[in-house]
Amino acid sequence: MSKITIVGGGLVGSLLSIFLARRGHAVSVYERRGDPRKTDVYAGRSINLVVSHRGWTALRAAGVEAAVKAITVPVYARMTHDRDGKLNRVPYSIDNKAIHSVSRGELNRRLLTEAEALPNVELRFNQKCVDLDLETATCRFQREGGEIKEVKADVVFGSDGAFSAVRAKMMQGRFTYSQEYIEHDYKEVAFPANPDGTPKLDPQCLHIWPRRYFMMMGLANQDGGFTGTLFMPNTATENAPGFDTVRTEEQVSSYFREHFADAMPIVPDLVQQYLRNPQSSLVIIRCNPWTVNGKVALIGDAAHAIVPFYGEGMNAGYEDCKVLNDLLNEHGDDNWPVVLAAYGKARKPNGDAIADLSLRNFLEMRDLVADLKFLLRKKIEGRLQAKHPDQWLPLYSQVKFSDIQYKDAWREGLRHDRIMEEVLAMPGIEEKWESEEVERRVMELVNAAR
Repeated sequence: MSKITIVGGGLVGSLLSIFLARRGHAVSVYERRGDPRKTDVYAGRSINLVVSHRGWTALRAAGVEAAVKAITVPVYARMTHDRDGKLNRVPYSIDNKAIHSVSRGELNRRLLTEAEALPNVELRFNQKCVDLDLETATCRFQREGGEIKEVKADVVFGSDGAFSAVRAKMMQGRFTYSQEYIEHDYKEVAFPANPDGTPKLDPQCLHIWPRRYFMMMGLANQDGGFTGTLFMPNTATENAPGFDTVRTEEQVSSYFREHFADAMPIVPDLVQQYLRNPQSSLVIIRCNPWTVNGKVALIGDAAHAIVPFYGEGMNAGYEDCKVLNDLLNEHGDDNWPVVLAAYGKARKPNGDAIADLSLRNFLEMRDLVADLKFLLRKKIEGRLQAKHPDQWLPLYSQVKFSDIQYKDAWREGLRHDRIMEEVLAMPGIEEKWESEEVERRVMELVNAAR
């Protein structure tokens, strides 16, 4: 069996180590940060994650589904909060399917513990990758102020995030790379539980405060609290405030009173948290190739960092692990050049597609979830799915509740947009959306577009 070096012990690196160790490989994980089980490396800058169908499929295949499910909270719907505090619940699925909220830090800690329990996994923390020989799969790691340690392996996986050291080394060769920051940054806001530990909001909903050009959202934790996230432009525009203009205690207090009034009683120290917590940016990374020399490969955010608005970044990384594992089953554990080439070919188009899908969902969450025409579309799509499940599966369900490849879901979503644009333009659609006439017209368009 092979000697494997994994650079990065985060969400994807920890799961990858379990997959490869269960196959009998000797796995060493090197993480530049401290052990999150001993220090809170995510403090003040975390966005809660959701585990969806793809994530569960990978976790099940790795044998850790039960361990992860124990720390999650099921979420069945979006709950929008308008400026007056009025609530509107929109289910994710007509058949009551759920995504599962989980703390990023708690998930990382749980997977590291599962990995460490395997005899052929070695975890090393506070180890920064300072160099990598792509020809020999030899990494050089250094503790702060310490000596450099050289580690040779058969295969190196870069799972070291959006600003990957492994990818930086690959970029010195023939390599295509793009890095795109969106205009919005984010801050974490912790929503506390009631004194008795009960939640102040419905824990089975993703709560969204959509405000067209900015928004806040919150996902439940097991302790009754929520991890909230404020997304706002880095720089103010004529349409929206920005982090650069909401800086003083007075400005912050005025901002929340105007735009998120119903959240202030829920989070008494909202202003103080805003002023205390760091502001973080959001970046999209696209690159090619993902593998080099049959010995080095990128995985997770190192290959395809995306914005968090579909909640699929982690799930996409976990699907990377599952696809890699399936290819090892197909081609064998001693055929890394073939396996890695097939892995890159299979996953690169899907990494690009989920980046596009995530940007699309940001606009939906920020701009559309409170829009009456958007809500009408959701009703029509739910009715179509119920009556014609073999011909209409909403885009969200394709992404979150199926194994349909992201690239195929993206293509189908664009087709749905064209169809629904025509349907929503029908005279009197608000009154007759449940009629046979509308259903018949949709199916005509569906069949014509095939």
